[in-house]
Amino acid sequence: MQLFNVPDAKYGEAVCAWVVLKADSTCTETELRDFCTNQLAHYKIPRDVRFVDAMPMTVTGKAQKFVMRAPMMQELELAAERAA
Repeated sequence: MQLFNVPDAKYGEAVCAWVVLKADSTCTETELRDFCTNQLAHYKIPRDVRFVDAMPMTVTGKAQKFVMRAPMMQELELAAERAA
């Protein structure tokens, strides 16, 4: 799981999570948020959760959060436009 910030109109930034599940395991957004509720402060709980097959990685094996942030920002902007 990787956590990163995306812009938010109300708070400035909001937490987003990309999760890669292990084989034969299941998890829902609700289950993840419920677990985080008991473990973290409310402002650290991911607002947006996406389950992905793989993370974009550098050649040294680190997750490229800026690559993850770009499509999430586009997706959230489209969702905001639809809601308005």
